[in-house]
Amino acid sequence: MKKIFKYLFIGMFGVLCLSSCSSDLLETEPTDKMSGSTFMSDATKALIPLNGIYRSMYTAGWSTTGNTHQCFGISAYNLMGEVMGDDFIMGAQGSGWFWFDAAYNVKGRFTSSSWRSYDLWMAYYTWIANANYIIAAEETMEGSSEDVGYVIGQAYAIRAYSYFMLAQTFARNYNFSNDPCVPIYNEPTMTTTTGQPRSTVAQVYEQIDNDINKAIELLAKSPAQRHPSHISYAVALGLKSRIALVEEKWGEALDAAQKAIAASGKSIQTVDASAFAPNKANFINSVGQGNVMWGAQIVSDQAGMYASLMTHMSGTAPYGERAPKEISSWLYGKMRSTDARRAWWNPAEGYLQKKFEFSNSQTWEADYIWMRVEEMYLNAAEAACMSGNDALAKEYLMALMSKRDPNYSTNKTGTALGNLTTDETGSLREEILIQRRLELWGEDGRIYTIRRLHQGFVRPSEYGWPDGLLLPTHQKAMKDPASYLWVLTIPQAEFDGNENMDINKDQNPVGDYPE
Repeated sequence: MKKIFKYLFIGMFGVLCLSSCSSDLLETEPTDKMSGSTFMSDATKALIPLNGIYRSMYTAGWSTTGNTHQCFGISAYNLMGEVMGDDFIMGAQGSGWFWFDAAYNVKGRFTSSSWRSYDLWMAYYTWIANANYIIAAEETMEGSSEDVGYVIGQAYAIRAYSYFMLAQTFARNYNFSNDPCVPIYNEPTMTTTTGQPRSTVAQVYEQIDNDINKAIELLAKSPAQRHPSHISYAVALGLKSRIALVEEKWGEALDAAQKAIAASGKSIQTVDASAFAPNKANFINSVGQGNVMWGAQIVSDQAGMYASLMTHMSGTAPYGERAPKEISSWLYGKMRSTDARRAWWNPAEGYLQKKFEFSNSQTWEADYIWMRVEEMYLNAAEAACMSGNDALAKEYLMALMSKRDPNYSTNKTGTALGNLTTDETGSLREEILIQRRLELWGEDGRIYTIRRLHQGFVRPSEYGWPDGLLLPTHQKAMKDPASYLWVLTIPQAEFDGNENMDINKDQNPVGDYPE
């Protein structure tokens, strides 16, 4: 794996450069000074490379050599997951960004360094490589136990998050525990590091669980979040809740969500229609809002301009105008007339979205929101429902819906789901999930939720889908949660440099099913 890990190590110093260094470092081999003694010996100084990792989570142009306008870190990957699903419609191809994701036309491009396979693999493994260097310094890092815990805890959380997203992207879902997943690296790597084979899904999730639990343990020593981009104690609990939902560990998901709500100090915000307009700050574009747990605070000189979320989302921005983002009419119809969230879409304009807008379009400014406390209420509601506690599930659901629709109520019970996301059973779990689809539309990486629910989906034209996204040749796979339709191929660069991975044996199917 020498080749890919050269990229990863250079990526580490690219991250540092994003924070404070000269771009000349991108072309150098690592030195002892770079790799530890300067940045990793002291907890305060270690925040420099740590902040560099976070900076790369919203910066475009470093994770791939092409298509950079759709490769700007976490928000881009969440948007990718949205367009691959059933609720988030691209009304037209526009300039092409994200269209190929929506059309499931990227898997065959794994030999290129300009497409999703390389982009995602490079980004997540770069964050893992950086985290490994920080974690390795735990025993020798100077500073108070609180300061060291704050730094090392975040590194463990970053590694857990990265493996979590890799597992969901490059393997089938958690129930396929013996399937091949991704290689595991939990120590610093060099250009001479021997590549690892693919671990199983079960092994990767064991690594994820160990890492997120260690992160929570360490961050509990210093729970206050020092910057909105940092994975604090509350955010780590939020990540654990997400992970436990995928693993169907309902008690753990409920406990983590409850603790995340309490530790965050955040509260559910009301939807003020006037705030969801161009050049207005709201909880979709400003980390300073009272419900935002985790996100990137982006100032004007760091704005991605064309390579940014709002450029793709806003109907008045260049890419958003050419490729309008719309909600499916089926999902829009699930809101009552008194639901304040109706302000997020305009049915008179083909259900065009109004939820995502720049806070300052003149300077291309808009923060990226990666976790809101409302998600934790929905996680807690679903986990309580799956634990057989309908009363508690409704308590968490009503806490959210009381801020969305004054006329909302539900007497539903049970956990049944249909085979397809539009096959309604009338259960309480389904109701919670419908409210999740509405509340987190555009934020949730929808395909990942569909996969953990073991459901299929359809894209009828009567819901608003354009002909180019109806996927006529993928109809069977769309309805089959065991298919490989949404499992990305591994980039060619990994096979070129990893002696323990054979493309003839270890590559994911390019088609919907193994040949």
